[in-house]
Amino acid sequence: MIRLTEEQKITVDMVRKLADREILPRAKELDEQSLFPEHALNLFSELGLLNPLLPVEYDGSGMGMLTLVLVLEEIARVCASTALLLIAQTDGMLPIVHGGSAGLKKKFLPRLGGNSRLLTALGATEPSAGSDLLGMKSRAVRKGDHYVVNGQKCFITNGSVADMIVVYAYTDPGRKAKGISAFVVEKGTPGLTYGRNESKMGMRGSVNSELFFEDMKVPAENRIGEEGDGFVNLMTTLSMNRVFCAAQAVGIAQGALDEATRHARERIQFGKPIAHQPVIQSMIADMATAVEAARLLTREAAALFDEGDAGRGALFGGMAKTLASDSAMRVTTDSVQILGGYGYMKDHSVERMMRDAKLTQIYTGTNQITRLVTGRSLLLS
Repeated sequence: MIRLTEEQKITVDMVRKLADREILPRAKELDEQSLFPEHALNLFSELGLLNPLLPVEYDGSGMGMLTLVLVLEEIARVCASTALLLIAQTDGMLPIVHGGSAGLKKKFLPRLGGNSRLLTALGATEPSAGSDLLGMKSRAVRKGDHYVVNGQKCFITNGSVADMIVVYAYTDPGRKAKGISAFVVEKGTPGLTYGRNESKMGMRGSVNSELFFEDMKVPAENRIGEEGDGFVNLMTTLSMNRVFCAAQAVGIAQGALDEATRHARERIQFGKPIAHQPVIQSMIADMATAVEAARLLTREAAALFDEGDAGRGALFGGMAKTLASDSAMRVTTDSVQILGGYGYMKDHSVERMMRDAKLTQIYTGTNQITRLVTGRSLLLS
């Protein structure tokens, strides 16, 4: 069992109070009006939470994976969209941190340090390349000291608000996975245009955008690593992202469990609180058990990354993402059931949590894909 350090306990306490005081009161408004959490962006910037895994040498927080998981859980407990802002921000930094040359890191990473409000995004998904990332159509052709990029991306979190986007495109389609390269694209780059911001079932306070590249010129010095390094770079980032998604799902489930527990203690039926009903007790027991199991597996995955065991971290991360997201969907659905008619109304947060939970079963690899990846890793490696 993971034991938290005193510093981690202090961080959790600080973020929990921040979430309850500053983020929770605006969660409903973000959802109903599809508003970007600008207030959270300001808060995260002021507190140094906007660059959690950025190394301290670039003026980043330098916190470990486990601490970030704790932070994400507390934020997602009250607003999953706001947690996704932080997840997307981290996703956009990691490819540069992991694969960038010294020069590329020096060019971009310091701009994300300190109290910077600059936002990042990860641009991989395309209309024909979701689970099958090798099906991407975007192309990058070398022309002297720059690349000309053509193609499109979809469902890109932070897409239209990001100041820099890590874009993946084929430089040599014939080589399949070994023919994909990654590039840092800055906002305002000629040839970069934006399509619509998607209207979604849940996570409505998060921006997901279409991006279009029309003869977009990207300096060759903005390539991350060598040509063909892109797919490995992306998989490294996604293996960590699944742990973030798991933490988000745990937070959603915990928030729903809290609401269901409170309601069960207060709702009077047949002369006493429904908490006295064995069927409700059984449901709450199953929900709490699922949340704790997902929490422990998620923290174990994060700890493995912190210990430098990326292989087992990726394996446990995939399992954590699958378990936590499935648990979040089940727990939020049961929370709606416990609240009954009230749970179905938008006046109560559990219906939002139920809609938010669904995305955790889909993004960063559907649960069907994560199960395949886990099974192959256990059986064929």
